Amino acid sequence: MHIQKFLKWTAILGVVFWLSYEGYRHFAGMGPGDILYIDGNNIFKDGEFERSADYFKRALEENPKHQPALVGLTNSYIQLKRFPEALTTVEEAIRINPKFAGNYATRGIIFDHLGKYELAIADYEKSLTMDPEIADGMHWLTRLLYNVQQRPPTVADRLGYLKKQMSLPASQRRLRNPELDGKQRPYEQ
Repeated sequence: MHIQKFLKWTAILGVVFWLSYEGYRHFAGMGPGDILYIDGNNIFKDGEFERSADYFKRALEENPKHQPALVGLTNSYIQLKRFPEALTTVEEAIRINPKFAGNYATRGIIFDHLGKYELAIADYEKSLTMDPEIADGMHWLTRLLYNVQQRPPTVADRLGYLKKQMSLPASQRRLRNPELDGKQRPYEQ
């Protein structure tokens, strides 16, 4: 009987300490722009891309070097099909953090949409060289949480497709596949 009480209270205290630690880590570690970024990211996930872009811009007003806000703004512009603005934003993210492979993957996606396939291939290859895990794509848990039934195409999938198409004579190339292209998700940190 005493061992059950001990185990019960140990479990309760463990959960309380864990929740306290996570709460402290979450809120105490917040910097300028973080709250606006989190709000913008939640709005982005709801599919309100114009509104999420406004939140990311406000986060960048508070902290112009806020890497996640730059990525979020870039992804919002991609979803809004505002590719020149997306390119400018991702290039700023690359300037601030040239070691983050996701920035190159995202720039490759933008070049891909703009029809600059050689540049897209170069950025896809660079991102995969820098971080081979990008080839894994969306984690199964994220797919479960967002109810994504089928695995979306990855940067590695698109790279393979583009390389295959570019090896064909120009008249036989099919570089766009609107049905498949629409399923590709932006790269997230």
